[in-house]
Amino acid sequence: MTQKNRLQSGGRIDRSKPLTFTYNGKKFNGFLGDTLASAMLANGIDIVGRSFKYSRPRGIVAAGAEEPNAVLQLGATEATQVPNVRATQQELFNGLVSSSTNGWPSVETDLMGTIGKMGGSMMPPGFYYKTFMYPKSLWDTYESMIRKAAGLGRSPLESDPDTYDKINQHCDVLVVGGGPAGLSTALTAARSGARVIFADEQNEFGGSLLSSKETLNGAPASEWVNAVVEELRGYDNVMLLPRSTVNGYHDHNFLTIHERCTDHIADIAPAGQARQRLHRVRAKWVVLATGAHERPLVFANNDVPGCMVANAVSTYINRYGVAPGNELVLMTTNDSGYQAALDWHDAGRKVVAIVDTRQNPKGDRVEAARQRGLNLITGSAVIEVQGSKRVSGVSVAPISADGNKVTGSVSKLSADTVASSGGWSPVIHLSCHTGSRPVWNDDVVGFLPGPTVQKQLTAGAINGSYSTSTALFEGLNAGLKAVAEVGLSASEVMLPKAEEVNEGTPMTLFHIPHLKPTSQAPKQFVDYQTDVTAAGIEVACREGYESIEHVKRYTAMGFGTDQGKLGNINGMAVAAKALNKTIPETGTTIFRPNYTPVSFGAIAGRDCGALFDPERYSAMHKWHVARGAKFEDVGQWKRPWYFPKPGESMQEALNRECLATRESVGILDASTLGKIDIQGKDAREFLGRVYTNAWAKLAVGKCRYGLMCGEDGMVFDDGVTSCLGENHFLMTTTTGGAARVLEWLELYHQTEWPEMEVYFNTVTDHWSTLTISGPNSRKLLAELTDCDLSNENFAFMDWKQTTVAGVPARVFRISFTGECSYEINVQANYGMHVWDKLFEHGEKFNLTPYGTETMHILRAEKGFIIAGQDTDGSVHPFDLGMGWCVAQKKPFSYIGKRGMAREDCVREDRKQLVGLKTTDPKVVLPEGAQGVLDPKAPIPMPMVGHITSSYWSANLDRSIAMGFVKGGLNKMGEKVFYPLADGTVVEAEICSPIFLDPKGERQNV
Repeated sequence: MTQKNRLQSGGRIDRSKPLTFTYNGKKFNGFLGDTLASAMLANGIDIVGRSFKYSRPRGIVAAGAEEPNAVLQLGATEATQVPNVRATQQELFNGLVSSSTNGWPSVETDLMGTIGKMGGSMMPPGFYYKTFMYPKSLWDTYESMIRKAAGLGRSPLESDPDTYDKINQHCDVLVVGGGPAGLSTALTAARSGARVIFADEQNEFGGSLLSSKETLNGAPASEWVNAVVEELRGYDNVMLLPRSTVNGYHDHNFLTIHERCTDHIADIAPAGQARQRLHRVRAKWVVLATGAHERPLVFANNDVPGCMVANAVSTYINRYGVAPGNELVLMTTNDSGYQAALDWHDAGRKVVAIVDTRQNPKGDRVEAARQRGLNLITGSAVIEVQGSKRVSGVSVAPISADGNKVTGSVSKLSADTVASSGGWSPVIHLSCHTGSRPVWNDDVVGFLPGPTVQKQLTAGAINGSYSTSTALFEGLNAGLKAVAEVGLSASEVMLPKAEEVNEGTPMTLFHIPHLKPTSQAPKQFVDYQTDVTAAGIEVACREGYESIEHVKRYTAMGFGTDQGKLGNINGMAVAAKALNKTIPETGTTIFRPNYTPVSFGAIAGRDCGALFDPERYSAMHKWHVARGAKFEDVGQWKRPWYFPKPGESMQEALNRECLATRESVGILDASTLGKIDIQGKDAREFLGRVYTNAWAKLAVGKCRYGLMCGEDGMVFDDGVTSCLGENHFLMTTTTGGAARVLEWLELYHQTEWPEMEVYFNTVTDHWSTLTISGPNSRKLLAELTDCDLSNENFAFMDWKQTTVAGVPARVFRISFTGECSYEINVQANYGMHVWDKLFEHGEKFNLTPYGTETMHILRAEKGFIIAGQDTDGSVHPFDLGMGWCVAQKKPFSYIGKRGMAREDCVREDRKQLVGLKTTDPKVVLPEGAQGVLDPKAPIPMPMVGHITSSYWSANLDRSIAMGFVKGGLNKMGEKVFYPLADGTVVEAEICSPIFLDPKGERQNV
């Protein structure tokens, strides 16, 4: 198929390498170096999508990241489907398959377009809010219709076959933007020895120079660009990242860069290569050389395919060898727009007219147009476009000097392409990401980066400096400044001599007047992607929305995937005029990450599949597997649940493990318990603030149990902390709560008490913890250590540094079973060795491994709580009957003290933790069962509590349970009833939660 809009020569494409691609099921041709957009234009494809609200046909408007319309679906197979890809940023590869994201039955003939044309006037701003509220019963129907109509593209239904990477980087200078300013900055920093990361979203460096005919030092600008890039490529201290968009700029000069590694090669990345990579960069200094986007003008029917921004026309001609039409009308408010007409004429196409809104334009480009004999119409504007699926003509009329009204008769011109230029908007997005508010500049007619606390510099068009010579100079200065700030000596850089172009004063104009009022004129689009019109913005202002942020949300201006790159300034100008304010008074919306869409794959990197939620194993895991252990997931850990023998049921295995532990000795792999090493001169005071009980007098060699509460006074974790040294502690947490507790400690240290000298390190993986419990535990351990284990020398809640089986160990006499217990902690690599030795010596004692379920039963027999099972974020220590663990006389308060003193927390009828014995000892209450005082009460019965823990106890030969009952601590001996789902009612007696050894004699033996 011929490419009817492809020029015979020119461009940076490789005509010796033809490519084929598919769009909406039809095959087309292109060349290596094309973008999908340039290839579509070369083949005369006019309609690339339908608009969001009105389903109007839309064509390609721009040539870069600012493109609002050409957002396509890519993928040859179901697994390789990628939604919302900008055709202007997708490089063409052989076999590329694309399709439009909306339009039914086709994008050329869309049924919704008819509805939009007929009912468009009934869909003003806020249409959805106002229309679909009533009747309420139909909302589900409305929602399904709205969701079907909304959205761009679809997600794949099969797994992504590609892999993605994340990588952390550090540099002295990060240069964002590969145009003349960025190249100058990067070269200066690189020659000075700075570690430089140089990133640009395009496939090659050069920026605006890639699509212009400018010369540097009298030669094509591309020659200087190639020389600089080649020199940078030779430096070991420079990382070049083309095809890499800096998407987010965060505090402390932390930036994210989305690199598209193989998107330009094929649907699926070649074997061994990542498709995309997310760089997470910490830079000492950042230089933003992000350029500017040309603004289109707002006029009637400015969305008809064939309407483009002027610079895009030049880009397609000069870079891709494509003239996207035959007859051009250019409308401009400035001299730079003339370049599109000059390039169009030089490409052999017809320039119907240059319509300049200024009365008497002057400048080198204006003079060049006159010398070429082009038709120049001044003091006028294109007030309306004719055409439906492609521009067929324009209406031109004189306008007043201030651009507010039409002052003369209308003339019609025939054309198939309209290019417009309303000036340039500096790309300030990244500078806004850290909270800096942009500042309006009347000379630039745009917003510039505002003051910032980041170590950030700017250069080039982002500063409103649009000439190449100024961009080069500012880039050099930014490089010198950054180099000096990182403590390096600058090397000499000679800048090339750029052409100087004399330009006239631009006209500040955004919205072209029409013969009719805005509300009655044909639609004048401000935001192409979300179908926001000038009339819609005026309606929003009339309805009382005066804040630009409110106007944005009411109209959806800037809500699209393009973030209003083309339309936001125009929208602010329309709002300002409607509110009778200046643009600075109206203000601007703040841009947020990401600058352009980032795939979920790049964000996740390799953290998917088995690595999404990694499984963690203790040093003894293989032993557990070999012994047939059943496992449960606790946090990310695989913990042995129970160890069934052949032919044993779960309950039989649990009975055996419980009896063996109480009668002789059992062993638990407790390596997964969270362990946080805490050091610093303020460590003791810090513990006193995060725990409810006192820590000031805990001696070295002693351990203490503590409760940790949130600010609301509710328990969220517990554990034992041991004093290893005067300013050194080891905190243990629940297995599942370890990460949260560490985050909690760091949060309070960094935000509330940063003056405290205290340091936290997670050491969970450093240690294997082997817990032996039972009346023979002391005898077993004595065979493997020289430590004096007598109760007089090694009492309950003591710890000792010793050796076990020849391995240095910390042994803690802590018990979660109520038996004489020892937690043996050894360096993790020796865990299996010590475990084997324990079993070797423990055979005579019938040493029995037990899992988490037996641990739960044994602790429940003693009335010990499990945070997260017997607590749910709504109970404080007193609800648990653990007021003994709260110190009320600390010199400094503790987290949660004020919370648990609230009126609601001191009610006498609060739910309180109690023990429960079923009247029939053989019946085991299901956890979660709801308690009532009167089983015959009418439904809904008033519930007084629920079961949190319930087990069969082989040691007690009966069921036991723990649960909450309103005012339960004052109801000992009373009955409570539990209606079950099968209709039965279980009667239970409220009792102490300590079912076994209430005096604690077994653990203190």
